[in-house]
Amino acid sequence: MSSKSIKRVQEALKAKGYDPGEADGIWGRQSIAALRKFQAATGLEVDGIFGPLSRAKLLGADAPEPAADDPEGLVWFEQALSLVGTKEKPGPGNSNPVILGFAKGLNIDYKDDDIPWCGLFVAHCIGATLPEEPLPRGPLWARGWLGFGKKTDPRLGAVLVFWRGSPKGDQGHVGFYHGEDDDAYHVLGGNQSNMVNKTRIAKNRLLEARWPTTAASLHSNTVQTATGDVGLSHNEQ
Repeated sequence: MSSKSIKRVQEALKAKGYDPGEADGIWGRQSIAALRKFQAATGLEVDGIFGPLSRAKLLGADAPEPAADDPEGLVWFEQALSLVGTKEKPGPGNSNPVILGFAKGLNIDYKDDDIPWCGLFVAHCIGATLPEEPLPRGPLWARGWLGFGKKTDPRLGAVLVFWRGSPKGDQGHVGFYHGEDDDAYHVLGGNQSNMVNKTRIAKNRLLEARWPTTAASLHSNTVQTATGDVGLSHNEQ
């Protein structure tokens, strides 16, 4: 959701007696807690996710449906979008405190953004927005995300796990599905050219797509995207 949409939801929750805190357009833990109470009181699945059923109950049947490429309800993906442009700081011992903060918030021992952080980025986006979702053991290891959630088809917001080096090796990369063209998935991820951005990764490198178990009620679609003049990524760092 956009900040404006989140604020509308927060105001609607407050009007019905469920306190999300300040209606500031930021979807945080207090907003999630308020939504969960509303869901419990109205007979909805209590998952803290603002999906289509919650939208209809809270805002009414006339609430507009999101577009196919709108990440409404995919709060982990919205968190990822908000961090686009976050960069490493060059040089040993000179890490970006925002990236180190991803680890601190999850009690992960991580002290230098020279260490690959694509898995850390995905862990932060999910851990900050889906507090009851189990993270994989060793979330810094990209291929460890093959054990996350449940298997799904590639679609908006899904976690995509790719091989690097060799399909049978142990190196990998992990990020979020943003779209696709005929040859590649468009991946929103961290540690892509040392920053959070969107890049194209060949479809034949995909190992699996995974979906959060606590977001099982949410659905999304594939998104066809033009290639533009962006080349394929071959070794995400």
